[in-house]
Amino acid sequence: QVRLVESGGGLVQAGGSLRLSCAASGRTFTTSRMAWFRQPPGKEREFVASIILSGGSTYYADSVKGRFTISRDNANPTVYLQMNSLKPEDTAAYYCACAAGRLGGYDYWGQGTQVTVSS
Repeated sequence: QVRLVESGGGLVQAGGSLRLSCAASGRTFTTSRMAWFRQPPGKEREFVASIILSGGSTYYADSVKGRFTISRDNANPTVYLQMNSLKPEDTAAYYCACAAGRLGGYDYWGQGTQVTVSS
């Protein structure tokens, strides 16, 4: 079992920045990949970014490339999402997830943190 706890959400004006954190605890040695997803109001959950913990390879949705950066601290372990140049369409509940394998779905999810970008 792995527990994920997100933090760092809030209200920000368009063009501003926020940094989300996701702290993992429990059987974290089973985790090889972590990711951020988001669910805008009234829409389905969508992929934002992911990172391979060993090696640090990263992947991004086209909508956030060049604005968001995912990183990790393997010692804790914690994954971060630095969000710059935020837009109102980035408003969503942001969820952290982790997986044992490098491919496929995610095994554990956090409770989410709300990000609201005002215009």
